[in-house]
Amino acid sequence: METDTTAALTKSLGIDIDPETLRLALTHRSFAFEAGGIPTNERLEFLGDSVLGLVATESLYYDNPDLPEGQLAKMRSAVVNTRALASIARRHDIGRHILLGRGEELTGGRDKDSILADTVEALIGATYVSSGREAAFAFVHRLIDDMLIDAVRLGAGMDYKTTLQEAAADLGLGAVSYEITSSGPDHAMVFTATALLGENGWGTGDGSSKKAAEAAAAEVAVKAIRMLYPDYRR
Repeated sequence: METDTTAALTKSLGIDIDPETLRLALTHRSFAFEAGGIPTNERLEFLGDSVLGLVATESLYYDNPDLPEGQLAKMRSAVVNTRALASIARRHDIGRHILLGRGEELTGGRDKDSILADTVEALIGATYVSSGREAAFAFVHRLIDDMLIDAVRLGAGMDYKTTLQEAAADLGLGAVSYEITSSGPDHAMVFTATALLGENGWGTGDGSSKKAAEAAAAEVAVKAIRMLYPDYRR
């Protein structure tokens, strides 16, 4: 499958994957089904998910010897999650290379967080298969090291919705709720969430699902709280 565009992708990512494995890594199940049941990228995704989790865990464990398990777990969840991986995919324009079935193509599959995140994991798995453990680990480090640094710098790293709940309770800012609106056609809906503490809005975020929009809004709200209460850490 090595074309000029996929060669540009592997060059951008700094990886070396043989053409057959690369094609498999980019084959979404919708395409596989329409092509008569050919193999999908799901096994590579399974492998890549494990490699990603191990690299993130190993880095956090050795780089932060004084942090307890609970904080390390929250930091890892800030990086090893669908939204974070989808942002990596968008940064490298991975979506345009994915092999999608007609139905997914028509419903905006190239920009769905879940499909993008799964493909990133599949590419990690493909690197492991094609180039070995060392190359796959180096690839993951390039993808996530900056995010791990941000997670540590921000404190609890975090599942921002949980952190917002904790901060609101600790600081007496009111119960957390979200107001959701949507826009766009059914096949490419964009959701906008506003994080409310009591009756006051603290942050707004967009996403391709209600859950993603709420997470984005919670992140903005948590960062606003940290600005207003610089001595607060959870």
